[in-house]
Amino acid sequence: MVAISPPTQGPSGLKAAQLSAVTNMLLALSNIDSDDNNKSGGGSTYGQQQQQQQRDANPWKLLIYDTHTRSIISPLLSVSQLRSNGVTLHLLLNSDREPIPDVPAVYFVQPTQENLSIIARDCSRNLYERAHLHFSTRIERPVMEEFARLVVNTGGLSSVASVHDQFVDFVCLENNLFSLNVPQSYCVYNNPGATERDMELAMGNIATGLFSVVATLGCVPVIRCPRGGAPEMVARKLCKLIAEHPTLIRSKDGLHKSHNRPVLVIMDRNMDLITPVQHASTYQALVDDVLDHKANRVEFNVKQDANATAGRGRAPPVVRKKLDIDPDIDPFYSQHKFNPFPEAIESNGAELQEVSAREQQIRSKTGGASAPAAVVSPGGGDSTELATAVESLPVLLDRKKKLEVHTSILQAVMNEVAARDVPQFYELETSLATGSYKNDPSSAKKEVIELAADPSKGNVNDKVRLVIVYALSNGVGNTSDIDEVAQAMKESLETKGSTISADGAAGSAAAAEGGGSHGTLTKEDRILLESGLRAIDYLKKLRSMQMIPTMSSMMQTEVSGGTASSGSDMLSSFMARATNQATGLLAKATDKLGTMLGKTHKHRSTIAVENICEMRPNTEDDEYLYLDPRVRGDVDVAALRNAARAPVREAIAFMIGGGCYGEYQNLQMVANERRSVTYGSTEIVDPSTFLNHLAKLA
Repeated sequence: MVAISPPTQGPSGLKAAQLSAVTNMLLALSNIDSDDNNKSGGGSTYGQQQQQQQRDANPWKLLIYDTHTRSIISPLLSVSQLRSNGVTLHLLLNSDREPIPDVPAVYFVQPTQENLSIIARDCSRNLYERAHLHFSTRIERPVMEEFARLVVNTGGLSSVASVHDQFVDFVCLENNLFSLNVPQSYCVYNNPGATERDMELAMGNIATGLFSVVATLGCVPVIRCPRGGAPEMVARKLCKLIAEHPTLIRSKDGLHKSHNRPVLVIMDRNMDLITPVQHASTYQALVDDVLDHKANRVEFNVKQDANATAGRGRAPPVVRKKLDIDPDIDPFYSQHKFNPFPEAIESNGAELQEVSAREQQIRSKTGGASAPAAVVSPGGGDSTELATAVESLPVLLDRKKKLEVHTSILQAVMNEVAARDVPQFYELETSLATGSYKNDPSSAKKEVIELAADPSKGNVNDKVRLVIVYALSNGVGNTSDIDEVAQAMKESLETKGSTISADGAAGSAAAAEGGGSHGTLTKEDRILLESGLRAIDYLKKLRSMQMIPTMSSMMQTEVSGGTASSGSDMLSSFMARATNQATGLLAKATDKLGTMLGKTHKHRSTIAVENICEMRPNTEDDEYLYLDPRVRGDVDVAALRNAARAPVREAIAFMIGGGCYGEYQNLQMVANERRSVTYGSTEIVDPSTFLNHLAKLA
């Protein structure tokens, strides 16, 4: 498998732009207060030098946010960074808060009726010296007027110092990854019981969120989307919002030159339901799949040394680890998050060995007479070299600490990968999705049944995901075949159970605790099985009504890593070189990981975005709507064929209904040194969460 290099991103990226907007929000407080005291104006946009000047003169303040805006700030600013911007205390809006009458407060919240009522109550009680109100998105005029009446009637008007719309209503997890943080978004717009008003409201909220992305970038994109359904609804609403904005539509530059505008491709999750449930093979996608991973925080259990409890008759204690990893700042994660998992382990071992050797070399130079290199010559050359080496030690130790963090994460992932035989599921699912069994459906069914019915392979969700990939793959089975496979999985789980339960415990031990009566399934696993079967039934209905495409024709092989034997050779080669403790565990499962070094395939969304960026005829570039907020009405793409179009330097791919790290990574295949690809979705979901969404619609 050829690794996908992380895209390079300059200071004008989406995350940097959002960070600048939020920082300005915090720093603008001193500017507003000085306006009142000194009658001197101040702008709302600051360069780095102006921001630093504001920090130096910035008064201490409180930050009040709701749960939604907290998720916006969390990936952008740490607690120490908030403090450097003058924030002494940050509190939830709906929490019990004590009065601090001599300190101003910055409210950063959604403009909901509930939030505005709480703010009005705070102002009437004079909880803080002054209240600076910042809304994550536009506050509608009727809501604003109602809030004004409420503040006046409760006597809190004098406490309100300023009111601002910020247009930052999205969560930017990485430079090229964002989410609108809409919970259960796939259920919302696929719910058969949803009314037309419900759909209009849901699509309007998505369009408003995307408008925040566009406004933060300060650009006017060309909008492309398939005809009909949710994408067209969102695209037209967004196009109207941009066209009616008084300043954005007239902007010439922003972060982009007007002749080199980004292309925003809006897509529907139903175009590809395999990707969010398919097993992954790369570092970041596996972290999100097998560990608890949310908002760049990873959590997993670690068993302590058994020697600590030896002779006491107790099992080794389990400690919950919580680690924050920033994909943009952490050098190892930034470089290797898209790499195949075995390569990430190899790189971690090699870098850790290199850093440890360098550390030992420096320490030996400061070890006294026993270290000849520490002897200082009259010329002072060795002294200078020694001083330089000692000065580099803190940086080296910091790098070593970060590498050791990844060693522990890699170990936790490896525990799950090896115990659940994830590579075997990945290999079979990839073969199904790419049409390898199209001319041999009987073999496909046989292999799926064998793996799904094997109690020693995978947990309940692993098996359900395999059956779903089988059900959605083209030419490998009809409805009766899907029923047969699902029934075989169900009977095997109910009679034989699963060696690995949902929480990673051994099946028999967990069953004893759960009081299960069906094989060795725990109560939680039985619930997961029932939920999984409902998800399969839902997809069978969609397939029978031809509401979703089957997938083998929708994926293309991009790069071949060689045969299975060459993958094993590559794995054996790096096993011989790697020496850290993570690869020590990997040695126990060498044969299980060779398949993760196989082929890379372009997913459906990647193909669509690439066709549009390359302007290929008879593809999505001709089929998708072309909406330009600067132009009235739809643009005829056929007429553009004879005109010269500027090359696409930036693409924004947006998925309605939930996105995943596997799709984010795959889309980077479209990126190159001349083009960046940003990926966004209504929410980022892991495979287990998406299975729950499918089950709720059954």
